[in-house]
Amino acid sequence: MTDPSASGPVLTLSEAAEATGGRVVGDGRARFRRIVPVFDAGPEDMALLADRRYAPDLKECGGAALLASETLAGLEDGPVDRLVVRDPHEALVTLLALLHPASEEDWGVHPSAVIHPEAVVHGEAAVGPHAVIGAGSTLGRGVRVGASCVIGERVEIGEGTILFPNVTVYADAVLGRRVIVHAGSRIGVDGFGYAVVDGAHAKVPQVGGCVIEDDVEIGANCAIDRGSIGSTRIGAGSKLDNLVHIGHNVVVGRGSLVVAQVGVAGSTRMGDGVVVGGQAGIVGHLKIGAGARIGAQAGVISDVEPGQTVSGYPARDHRTYLKAMARVMRLGEVVKRLERIERSLAAAVPGSSPGDSEP
Repeated sequence: MTDPSASGPVLTLSEAAEATGGRVVGDGRARFRRIVPVFDAGPEDMALLADRRYAPDLKECGGAALLASETLAGLEDGPVDRLVVRDPHEALVTLLALLHPASEEDWGVHPSAVIHPEAVVHGEAAVGPHAVIGAGSTLGRGVRVGASCVIGERVEIGEGTILFPNVTVYADAVLGRRVIVHAGSRIGVDGFGYAVVDGAHAKVPQVGGCVIEDDVEIGANCAIDRGSIGSTRIGAGSKLDNLVHIGHNVVVGRGSLVVAQVGVAGSTRMGDGVVVGGQAGIVGHLKIGAGARIGAQAGVISDVEPGQTVSGYPARDHRTYLKAMARVMRLGEVVKRLERIERSLAAAVPGSSPGDSEP
């Protein structure tokens, strides 16, 4: 790392190669402050080229250097000084952490925060303005609670967890270590449970738990229900995008990815490593096997086998769905052919007209 300044840290290509295990093409002394898309790169930037679709943008790229994979490193246009790596996205994890180091923590409790006398807040935790911490809750070492967060009674929050502003955690929820919850999300809310009593919808008390395991990241404005009588659980290392709703008693396996605007209805159980595409909907009481892939906007109404890829509505095997859609897209052509056949038949039979049929 060289020349830290008011504009932020600077890296040379040689330093970047050492940090990522990549190799330098050109001048290892070339310097950059940011990593940006190819079409947006300026003289202090490293341009990212991770996909061949962006190769045409190299012609007008003004970056100081290029970050590229081995398969794209030989393209002629663009910066001549390059960092060549096996996986550019993997390299970004390292390089962005060097260029944008986390700010030093200002541990302590803001004077406007309200902390119940029976709550326990570690001395190396930070509680922001107007946050509320309920009775019996515990915040571990390195926890950061953003402005206006509300943490209910008996909540456990593990070491290094970060709650961005306006997060609400209902009573009795458990958040593990190094969890990240983005602004506006709600954890441990009541599930949608009602029974018809005397002709009216009577609320079934939601008394179960909500457990967020270690290293989970939850996007902005997500809603995660508590269990009705059991527990809702998000497995370790899973990542939820913005605007995801997880119903009561749902289990999301370890290392799963759930993309934006997905809804998972109550008591569905997902295995480890499941990927759910954006806007997919999953009905309740299903089993989604480990490693399954669910396409964007899929409507899942039956169990999905481990490792299976499904898409469409109702969701079915992905290849089957693609074949069906290909046939649907040909319907216009088929209708035109049928109309031509009808006209030919009408011309061959005196007195008949297209569309005539026998009674």
